[in-house]
Amino acid sequence: MNLDFISQLGFLIGSVSFVWGLKLLSSPDSARRGNSIAAFGMAVAIIAILIMPMDKGAGNYAWIAGGLVLGAGIGLLLAYKVKMTGMPQMVSILNGLGGASAVVIATVEMSHFYHGTRDMSDSQVVIPLLALLIGGIAFTGSMMAWFKLEEWISDNAMTIPKHSIFNIVLLVVLLAMGVWLFLQGSEAGMVMAMVFMGLALFYGVSFVLPIGGADMPVVISLLNSFSGLSAAAAGLIYSNNFMLVGGILVGASGTILTLLMCKAMNRSLLNVLLGGFGGSSGPAKITKGDLVIREVSLNDAAIQLLYSQSVVFVPGYGLAVAQAQKVVKEVDDILEKNGVDVKYAIHPVAGRMPGHMNVLLAEADVPYPKLLDLEEANDFIANADVAVIIGANDVVNPAAEDDPSSPIYGMPVLQVWKAKHVIVLKRSMRAGYAGIDNMLFFHPRNKMLFGDAKDTLSKLITELKGL
Repeated sequence: MNLDFISQLGFLIGSVSFVWGLKLLSSPDSARRGNSIAAFGMAVAIIAILIMPMDKGAGNYAWIAGGLVLGAGIGLLLAYKVKMTGMPQMVSILNGLGGASAVVIATVEMSHFYHGTRDMSDSQVVIPLLALLIGGIAFTGSMMAWFKLEEWISDNAMTIPKHSIFNIVLLVVLLAMGVWLFLQGSEAGMVMAMVFMGLALFYGVSFVLPIGGADMPVVISLLNSFSGLSAAAAGLIYSNNFMLVGGILVGASGTILTLLMCKAMNRSLLNVLLGGFGGSSGPAKITKGDLVIREVSLNDAAIQLLYSQSVVFVPGYGLAVAQAQKVVKEVDDILEKNGVDVKYAIHPVAGRMPGHMNVLLAEADVPYPKLLDLEEANDFIANADVAVIIGANDVVNPAAEDDPSSPIYGMPVLQVWKAKHVIVLKRSMRAGYAGIDNMLFFHPRNKMLFGDAKDTLSKLITELKGL
């Protein structure tokens, strides 16, 4: 049994582990096990690479060991330090680093190609060109998404008039230049290849810049698929089946998720690619005038909830910030013991990344059948006694249905105002991530319960136990 056979067997085990792990990730009940299996597959694949014959890639083990130790150390540190609220930023950084890796690999291969130090035909140059294009967009686009998620850059920062048209022109120039480089082959030269790379990096920034904050989960999903496709391109460069399979899995799953989210939000994928997706023209301010903000006391809220027949919780980013998921589960348990039917309404883009709320509630051991998607949730809400919004804002904003001037107009939202009573837990009247006011706060059925979600819910538990 030679080393090449053992390596290929390791790649096969790693690929099967990835497929199996991805399957298990489809349910919160098995997601942790799926993640562990996928991690095991990656470890097997790394070992398989290290034992490859010298003429097929292995060699400088000191550099390899250093990279493994450094990367594993940073990964472990981040895994322990990053809070749930910072997970979208973490995902963006990882997407970006995946794209950056593909750019580095493609740059090295292009250098070999143009300097004649590696045997590569003119037709084969299309693969590193694709890696430069997709990886470059994934890298800078993900970094820009990270900056926007951290609110270091606002939605309207550094945008230009007719930004979507500018992005269309830039994309056409990029594609045309890629075709030209392919047709020219080795005659094009390294300088032009680096210009192409620079334009790809710039396009990543340009297409994310005008995207509205409420649509960021879709962008993260799309960039995740780009990072997977760039990894697949790198796999083609080195004829590595494991990288190819892993990249295709990430790219395909990310693309499918992006399409599903676009459908759920009544948007088009073309607008995402052109950078016009959810771009806001500025906050849609409302004239408050004589509009009344109604508040509810903890005792009244407790009475409403305990003596209801059905209650729906609507979690949002504020729930993640307050780390209140386990306290919500305690409230849920108390209500269930009193015969209340409790459900959770999950909007496709609630939070800052796809599945953010599902992961948050799974951490608190909320049963998966209690989580309702958009259509199921709206059916349940229409007959619910009380809808409790905890930190959500844009996904429960009536402006999406009745204000054509709003940046989120046309986006399907959770119709919480159709419940008999609405209670909004919020720190203040501050606008949501999309930067627009929410008329729900002034709705006659709504009452505000101001304060930190975790602290407020803890006090609510005390009131419930006292009834």
